Amino acid sequence: MRFPASVFPVVLALVVAHETAWAAPPAAAPVDPVETIHLRSGEPPAVNLSPDLLFRILAAEFSAQKGQYDDASQELLSLAHDTLDPRLAQRAFRMAMTARNLNLALRSAREWVLLAPNDPEAVAASLALSASSGQTEGLARTLARRIQSADDQDQAIVQSADIVGKMTDKRLGLEVLEKALAGVPNSPLAHLALADAAWAAGESGRAVDEARKAQALDPDSQDAAQRVLEYGLKVDPARAIRDTYAYLNKHPNQRALQLLLVSRLTSRGSYDQALAVLDQMRQRTPEDFDLLYTEAEVNTRAGRYDAAKALLAEYLTVQKSRRKSIADESTDAQADTSDARLLLVQIAERQHDDQEAIRQLQMIDEPSLQFQARTHEAVLYGKMGNLTQARATLDAIKPTDRHERIVIQLTLASIYRDAGRTDQAVDILKAADLAMPDTPEIKYDLGMLLHQQGKTAEFEQLMRRVIELDPDNANAYNSLGYTLVEQNRRLQEARDLLEHALDLEPNNPYVLDSVGWYLFRIKDYQGALEYLRRSYDQLQAADVAAHLGEALWMLKRHTEARDVWARGLKDDPKNEALISTLKRLGVRLP
Repeated sequence: MRFPASVFPVVLALVVAHETAWAAPPAAAPVDPVETIHLRSGEPPAVNLSPDLLFRILAAEFSAQKGQYDDASQELLSLAHDTLDPRLAQRAFRMAMTARNLNLALRSAREWVLLAPNDPEAVAASLALSASSGQTEGLARTLARRIQSADDQDQAIVQSADIVGKMTDKRLGLEVLEKALAGVPNSPLAHLALADAAWAAGESGRAVDEARKAQALDPDSQDAAQRVLEYGLKVDPARAIRDTYAYLNKHPNQRALQLLLVSRLTSRGSYDQALAVLDQMRQRTPEDFDLLYTEAEVNTRAGRYDAAKALLAEYLTVQKSRRKSIADESTDAQADTSDARLLLVQIAERQHDDQEAIRQLQMIDEPSLQFQARTHEAVLYGKMGNLTQARATLDAIKPTDRHERIVIQLTLASIYRDAGRTDQAVDILKAADLAMPDTPEIKYDLGMLLHQQGKTAEFEQLMRRVIELDPDNANAYNSLGYTLVEQNRRLQEARDLLEHALDLEPNNPYVLDSVGWYLFRIKDYQGALEYLRRSYDQLQAADVAAHLGEALWMLKRHTEARDVWARGLKDDPKNEALISTLKRLGVRLP
């Protein structure tokens, strides 16, 4: 994880805090070479901010800026110990967590809670890390005592759930929370906390049961009803939806739950049901014009573009009237107008009307969206084959920072790449690499283009450099590992690279596909099938279909393999990986 770009404001804030909250010696007093610390009840300690302290604070922050979070945390922890300032212990804890150094994080958390015993965040961090380190003995009893003795029991339950939520072992967290809440069996909030903990632990059935218990104790609770829907959809979708309708019949004004139901029905492809809910909402609150936009979104998902466009036209009329009546800075009408234009862009692209999409983009006047609109416009010009206009559109952008300069070059290269002009795309990125050296995004895209050109050595060199610059870049580990697997060489190294990518992004479908293909190469076809199915469930791409089908084929599940390949060909009839797989195996599909 890269440290936030705001490290220097943090340094200044710390220095200002120390200069104001820490007492400087009186002007007339002689400077004492020994640091003096004055404890103040309920306040940070008063400390002479000497040059040595200031140097150590800045040294810690500069270490963080360079990605040396362990060093930063160690120095800040030492400072906290020397000055008795809990703010430094808190920062040491956060640095250690960024470095994923749990032992150092635990030491920092314990120092933090020692210096600020009444800070609930400090207590939560210390207890959670202790539990995550396997030190769970007494945690449930401690939490139970806090809940029983608390003046505000609901707040104590929330804090306990937050502490347990920080545990890395979610199943163990559920066990601890269950014991901690055993003394409040009639608390709806306790059952909601258990529902969330069970869901995090992967126990969806238990999550739904706890949500239903909370709802039984508090039938009016929208929080319980939301969980019955959300968690129930994974266990028994029909019942979850039925129960939600029953709840809404008794509570027709619960807008948040209604919109959640619309969203989930839309995701399931139940467009008519979703629109029926929206229609009922509009009848009850005809002045809720935001529902026009939501209804347009559902129609867009359903492919009912004419209906969506009619609704958006009505919505834009409303926003135009608002903007005439009230200044933009006083309402969200300008942002709402932009959202409608962007949805019209999406519809136009789905209808293969790129010129209309460009027209809608050019009508967006929200300042914060100008960069996004112009780069999208350039991509559309490139898609239409007008590379000159695409480049002119990007050249006309006045980037406000380095990030925008990077995006412009990446976008320009992608336009030329998609137009089949890989050599020019490479030239663009090589020039960008010279102008903005050590930019992982540029080196990554350049490496991928060189890989397409068959320049494997240069590709490997660039991917390794990306990993040096950005150690948490899962795509770089994955691309390098997959290439080695595809070439069937250095498979042990490929395994190490892919394991690292999987650690960073365990649900990334591209990484799952690569891991599956590695297992296929070492003839673990059953293991390969597990990962390839997980990948294909998220990413129905022809390349993944080629791999999944071949794993099924090797397991003698030929009918299933043919079905997967047929779906892949339907989505991408010219996919080279899939076509070559079928040819190599001598498989002909109807």
